[in-house]
Amino acid sequence: MPAPLIVQELVERITVNVEQVIKGKREAIHQTILALLCEGHLLIEDVPGLGKTMLARAIARSIGCSFSRIQFTPDMLPSDVTGVSVYNQKTQEFQFRPGPIFAQIVLADEINRATPKTQAALLEAMEERQVTVDGVTHALARPFLVLATQNPIEYEGTFPLPEAQVDRFIMRIRLGYPQRRDELEMLNSQISHHPIQDLGQAVSAEELAAAQSAVREIYIDDQIKHYIISLTTATREHADVYLGASPRGSLALFKTARAAAAAQGRDYVIPDDVKALAVPTLAHRLIISPSARIKNVDPDTLVREALNAVAVPGGQKR
Repeated sequence: MPAPLIVQELVERITVNVEQVIKGKREAIHQTILALLCEGHLLIEDVPGLGKTMLARAIARSIGCSFSRIQFTPDMLPSDVTGVSVYNQKTQEFQFRPGPIFAQIVLADEINRATPKTQAALLEAMEERQVTVDGVTHALARPFLVLATQNPIEYEGTFPLPEAQVDRFIMRIRLGYPQRRDELEMLNSQISHHPIQDLGQAVSAEELAAAQSAVREIYIDDQIKHYIISLTTATREHADVYLGASPRGSLALFKTARAAAAAQGRDYVIPDDVKALAVPTLAHRLIISPSARIKNVDPDTLVREALNAVAVPGGQKR
């Protein structure tokens, strides 16, 4: 079977498995799997109670990975995330006790409630897949995915994520409220117990690693690459943007577009792959100018404006 078809079949298996727990959110599940295929991290920005934790747990169970949940609070220390070295009187040596970051799927719940110093403890882990404590570097297991959540409504007692950390999330997604039929199905599925308790493993770690390798082999034409760069450049030149998408944003769109192509069974990227993922990969990287912020300008809207302004390869500019 061709590699893209193997990826497509793997994505479908994980999606169907997770949908036993998360009802009516196929697009959000699909985007989470794309982040996993790209070995990226995901920021879920939404109000409480919409299933962000359940999504992370369901993904971890579906791929047979270890899972940990970090509840961020203002009094949390960096060592509460990374771990600490403890002196052992018997051996008269310091022993490292790993923190909750040493899991394959890490849910960083309400990440913006921690102080910037504690938030920064995630930077090395997210970028380098390693943690350094007391001068000793500890490698993290693969796959490694950070699913961070933050509440966009309540700002009291929170610390906005620094741009350097926001930029490390390959995508930002929102779950949104379920449809009426999906919410009814959710109620019926939890009459006796929660379906997460019965959720089994859908794919193996080896299959996931093979799919990640297959995604890196997907062909992307130079015209598509120029299209991606033109989109990110358009965000930097927009009048309402103080700071546009970084080159890491271009790379995120490049990676996720290849994953999207493979997930649809193709071994090449088309412009529609880029257009579908431009908002989740670029919008959270934009810093709106103060004058535009007063007018409640939405970053998502600015990215859509860039999509309308930049000519699609083979097409005409609107």
